[in-house]
Amino acid sequence: MRQALTLALLTVAIAAQAQTYTINPKSPQQTIEHFGASDAWSMQSIGLWPEEEAQQQIADWLFSMETDDNGQPRGIGLSLWRFNLGAGSAEQGDSSYINRDTRTECFLRFDGTYDWSRQAGQVKFLKMAKERGVPKILAFLNSPPVYFTENELATNTGRGGTLNLRYECYNAFAQFMASCMEGLEREHGIHIDYISPVNEPDGHWNWQGPKQEGSPATNWEIAEVARRTGKVFAEKGLTTQIMVNESSDLRCLLGIYKTSWERGNAIAAFWSKDSTQTYLGNTPNVPRLMLAHSYWTNTPVNYMKRIRQELRKELKKYGVKFWQSEICIMSNDEEIGGGGGYDFSMKTALYVARIIHHDLCYANAESWSWWRACGGNYKDGLIRVFEQRRRQPRRQSQEQVQQGAKARDSRLLWALGNYSRFIRPGAVRYDVDAKQKEDPYGVMVSAYKNADGTWVVVAINYSEQEQPFSFAVGDKQNRQWQPYRTSDVEGETLKPINACDGVTTLTPRSVTTFVEKTKI
Repeated sequence: MRQALTLALLTVAIAAQAQTYTINPKSPQQTIEHFGASDAWSMQSIGLWPEEEAQQQIADWLFSMETDDNGQPRGIGLSLWRFNLGAGSAEQGDSSYINRDTRTECFLRFDGTYDWSRQAGQVKFLKMAKERGVPKILAFLNSPPVYFTENELATNTGRGGTLNLRYECYNAFAQFMASCMEGLEREHGIHIDYISPVNEPDGHWNWQGPKQEGSPATNWEIAEVARRTGKVFAEKGLTTQIMVNESSDLRCLLGIYKTSWERGNAIAAFWSKDSTQTYLGNTPNVPRLMLAHSYWTNTPVNYMKRIRQELRKELKKYGVKFWQSEICIMSNDEEIGGGGGYDFSMKTALYVARIIHHDLCYANAESWSWWRACGGNYKDGLIRVFEQRRRQPRRQSQEQVQQGAKARDSRLLWALGNYSRFIRPGAVRYDVDAKQKEDPYGVMVSAYKNADGTWVVVAINYSEQEQPFSFAVGDKQNRQWQPYRTSDVEGETLKPINACDGVTTLTPRSVTTFVEKTKI
């Protein structure tokens, strides 16, 4: 009795000091479609590891919706998996002008036939994603197949700011994508829900080697690819949706950023009827939405908020939805030391959680994806991979080269899981009202209602101090919440902690998700 009274008094004390947040059930915002990450470029090697147990662990971390005996999630339950559909630089070897680790195989052969045994490591992870219930797959291309490009390479080396695709090959490119959609389903049982034909076509760089596959493209070229692909998909009865346009920078959606007019103002270019040469409004299989990447717009912090508010306003003007489809840490992310060197701690995890919050709450993103699922000694992977490469004869098998490889999870992985694991496809975000101004270096709160009726609240505590915290749904019904916390404390990776009634304390430097215990 005394213990219960003490707890009650403590709750009252916390409530008196707490920052109070009220979820407004009459203010629905965007529907959340999914949270994702991509297989580039790691899964082409990880999928060939001889260590089956290590592969399964990675797949569980990324895709699993199961819990252990203590109720702790085994994985972050990604609901979108991004598959890099290759262009054929791997078959070219060193003559590709692309680094070995970023080359990709192509299902299409030079003679026009297809080899469905290629991209085997990536296909294996496609299957493991589907086995674990990932509902949606998106295929994206960094370059058309090398057989169709102007310079016969998958990189833009030696070219200007236009699409590296011979004009007479536009239809062949569309047919290639259609054949891959059909072949992956027929040969491997994998249905591709979305395809993104171009990647980062705008901005100020031209994707010249020897780094990776890629090509710029003008708005007209992107529209032409989308139109021809839509026509081919419609003729073949394919339901795969064609995405545009994976802009490299949010500023490219709103205006011209370090490039020419042919590669800027993407929202107006594709969705204003006045843009007669590039309008995509009635194109088969092309939904009225824009994909773009959140790179370079996350600092200063007040600018991060402002540009997303501007983006939301512009999207609303044209009746267009938005997916944030790729981001990792770059050199301008100086608050956490830039992208160099992997970070397992909450430093990067909190920084990214703040970006997620801003993309969802101010840009109204309906889908949010991190760049790479797995990476090396750089802040671009949810999972840090260690591959012990040995000097081997040139013809030595990939499996022999990768012996001894292993992987390690990070707080970044689990902080994304505070969103992806609990905010499921079809959830609706709702406004959260508070008397105090939101503090991007303190507490940030967002709320969602899943399709099954359960509420989910995500609270970020960016600060070094405990924060008394109180929240409620506006209808004032009594609710019990199960919190899951990610912090630097050992074992706190979506760790279930004591249930609460909406009055609690946020641990320093943490992300906590509160899941309603009873459906309404």
